[in-house]
Amino acid sequence: MALHRAWAASVAVGLGLGLGWRQVTEVLWVAVAGVVLLLVGVLRFAVRGERRLGTPAQRAGYETLRTANLVAPELRSGLQQAGNSRVTGHLRSLLGTPGVVLADLAGVLASENVDEAHRRLLEGPVQEAIASASPQVLAASDLACRSGPACSYQAGVVVPLAVDDAVVGALVALGSSAPAGLLRLCSEVAQFISTQLELAELDRSRRRAAQAELRFLRAQISPHFVYNAITAIESFVRTDPDRARELLVQFADFIRYSFRGQDQFVTVAEELRLVDTYLELERARFGERLSVTLRVAPEVLSVRLPSLILQPLVENAVRHGIEPSETVGHLEISAEDAGADACICVEDDGAGADPERVRRVLAGREDGDTVGLHNVDERLRTVFGEAYGLVVETAPGAGTKVSLRVPKFNAVLRAS
Repeated sequence: MALHRAWAASVAVGLGLGLGWRQVTEVLWVAVAGVVLLLVGVLRFAVRGERRLGTPAQRAGYETLRTANLVAPELRSGLQQAGNSRVTGHLRSLLGTPGVVLADLAGVLASENVDEAHRRLLEGPVQEAIASASPQVLAASDLACRSGPACSYQAGVVVPLAVDDAVVGALVALGSSAPAGLLRLCSEVAQFISTQLELAELDRSRRRAAQAELRFLRAQISPHFVYNAITAIESFVRTDPDRARELLVQFADFIRYSFRGQDQFVTVAEELRLVDTYLELERARFGERLSVTLRVAPEVLSVRLPSLILQPLVENAVRHGIEPSETVGHLEISAEDAGADACICVEDDGAGADPERVRRVLAGREDGDTVGLHNVDERLRTVFGEAYGLVVETAPGAGTKVSLRVPKFNAVLRAS
């Protein structure tokens, strides 16, 4: 439509000036050519402007960091896992060399653009670098293959990979020349890999510590509670056998849940079922002295969290808050949707506690029967990060409120 209007306007102008049809046509072709040249100029400016969005150094830095960010998650799974992935391709990009080999203590794990003949030639230098914990520089004679002088690999370096000062493998870079420069570059990349492997080991250590703490928590399921539960069940054996039978089944369910397998993570709904079983056993003992209110948003029931998180908090509230009080104690448990998190609170109106003592308990500097509180806090921080520990509000005679947040979506829990 716009071209049609331009054509009509040009014809009108041409006729108004007394030009013939041939002259008008020539004018139109000149106009069209001018428009095309203008569009080409704008396009070239846009393309060249796009290229100038960064200097060569900035673009090189961006590509290096991007490649490193692709490598890091794979390495955080450990050297064996890295050998089964595309890590060597990314390492080759980082090094800018034709060939790359990644090895562990047993030998070559993976390679990129390195044939079987050269992998066999590298077995000796790799083992020597691992045994001596020092880099090895390879000359053309070390890489001699059937291709002879035509081989693209005329130089190479082997740099050990270490975790906590213990050699765990080696990185090999193969090129055509300049072994000194290649050694410096390969050493930096090897240091990057070693750092990621150390972080991977740290992650595994933290998980092992969390599992050990969970086993410890299971092992120290309160003897106080067990004794009181059995005593309560015994009290109903003669007066109300059916009630005693129900309590005995619930006690067995509680023990079975607490000591089951290696289930590290459960849903909020599962934890609340354990809490309900625990409270049913405590109601048998306290009778009307224990009043419980439960407020749970349905949308948080499927949120996953470490197992045995809520029950120790509820047990602390009953044992240290309500039990010392001679009046009716009220316990409120809530689980609410808070955007990206689920917010869970356990609050009692009992005896309360000294805030300074609570700080010592959370820091692990207080011995006694409150170890469950520190365990829960530590496991939450280990799994979700330092921002997800317990928040305790208390004062003598003012009751206690313990709050925690759990992210509704977490990669660690999805993978478990």
